[in-house]
Amino acid sequence: MPELPEVETVMRGLAPAWVGHRFERVILNRADLRRPFPDGLGQQLTGATVLACRRRAKYGLVDTDRGDTMIIHLGMSGRMRLDPVELLKHDHVVFETSNGRRVAFNDARRFGSIDLVPTAEAEAHPLLAGIGPEPLGPGFGAALLAAAFKGRLAPAKALLLDQRIVAGLGNIYVCEALFRAGIHPARAGGKVAAVRIRALAAAVPRVLEEAIAAGGSSLRDHAAPDGTLGYFQKGFQVYGQAGNPCPACAVPVERIVQSGRSSFFCPTCQR
Repeated sequence: MPELPEVETVMRGLAPAWVGHRFERVILNRADLRRPFPDGLGQQLTGATVLACRRRAKYGLVDTDRGDTMIIHLGMSGRMRLDPVELLKHDHVVFETSNGRRVAFNDARRFGSIDLVPTAEAEAHPLLAGIGPEPLGPGFGAALLAAAFKGRLAPAKALLLDQRIVAGLGNIYVCEALFRAGIHPARAGGKVAAVRIRALAAAVPRVLEEAIAAGGSSLRDHAAPDGTLGYFQKGFQVYGQAGNPCPACAVPVERIVQSGRSSFFCPTCQR
């Protein structure tokens, strides 16, 4: 599933084509994806001018001059295809704008979603309500992590994946950040030393910024709207590297399963 860097890449890719331009046509080729589309979605968007393309956690947000915000979730296989030469079978929603651009929301597995809500109520929408601070924003830091980890028996990795604590983090980037901070993914949050928490608070935004600069990680379906693939996966230090030597100490990277997800770590460097 696309994580924060992938969604950020998609929204940055859409902005030049959409911001300041009007939706001339919105074509719905089916009635739903993961959930039914809002009633009158196409009609409400047609004629609206896009004011901003932004991101909150793992969701893309598109604000319009009608006071509405479209909330886009890419699901597991969703892609926004910019100016496709031809439409494909799974191009379920097509947006045509006043500048002659066309964007198709392609989602073969149909786990994605599109919602439309008043902008003033967007943060209270069930998909966004209760989500924690952005890891690239001013609300994130060592103090927040220290408070979230204090006295907790839950593993450090599970706490970082809790969207109520930090917004947008997923399996890939949590594994990479924990490695850089020297924290074992299974270590209880309450037993992580203060020095490690400070290192983690620095590692999380650094990993995310590097991934965004690389266009995200293209493991299966992710691509920027123009079709460009991300390449951060070429620099994974531990994620997906089980059996390969740790880049810091050469001990083989190990893999364990936590809550049904693979965790990759160095048994020597991470404690």
